[in-house]
Amino acid sequence: MSAHYTRSSLRRRLALSGAGLIALYLAAAYLVAPALWLRYAHRHPSFEDIPRITYTRDGHPGDPLNVALIATETQLKKIMLRAKWYPADPLTLRSCLKIAEASVLKRPYDDAPISNLYLFGRKEDLAFEQPVGKDPRQRHHVRFWRADLIDPEGRPGWMGAAIYDKRVGFSHTTGQITHHTGADIDAERDYLFQELEQTGDLAEMFVVDDFHKVRQGKNGGGDPWRTDGSLYVGVIKPGLGVP
Repeated sequence: MSAHYTRSSLRRRLALSGAGLIALYLAAAYLVAPALWLRYAHRHPSFEDIPRITYTRDGHPGDPLNVALIATETQLKKIMLRAKWYPADPLTLRSCLKIAEASVLKRPYDDAPISNLYLFGRKEDLAFEQPVGKDPRQRHHVRFWRADLIDPEGRPGWMGAAIYDKRVGFSHTTGQITHHTGADIDAERDYLFQELEQTGDLAEMFVVDDFHKVRQGKNGGGDPWRTDGSLYVGVIKPGLGVP
């Protein structure tokens, strides 16, 4: 009798537990998640009207956008420096000759110049890079453009194109000496956010799925690129950069 009672009690408890789990799932799926989505939609600016591709000065397609940061300019600069990404030198004849010499002699050039690309009708506002070893022919780099996106704290959004330079060679389209870029722009997007997360200065990070409807193409130098279509967005902690 006692054993039968124990088994019956156990079955009742399991049934109640199962019913509780189902109720928890329904609440999470149909009440909590939609509420959180509404909060997300109101808390962050929309990226619907943002261009997807940058352009060269003469109007050829450039690098695709794959990252974005929400921060003041000072906060953006500080988190990049903490992640050990260096501001790129202005593109001048002197800096071009310096990177050519460094490439031939395999000397480090941490703040080597980056060619200009255009978004919103202007060249990049900020550019950073991170060398790979002592060879300036290989490097991580990212360009940022300030967008007309404002979060509730009044901070702007910065659209970015994070790209990996794998070697120096001749452009497939112009024949000029240039860096040839890696095709997997998602790998560079992931790498940049891994570096930013390690600083501890990101308040949050979210993904804009299907940002890119076209998932592959070629940049102005004729190098191919491909993506899963997602844009990674990082929100920098408001306190970063405050004395």
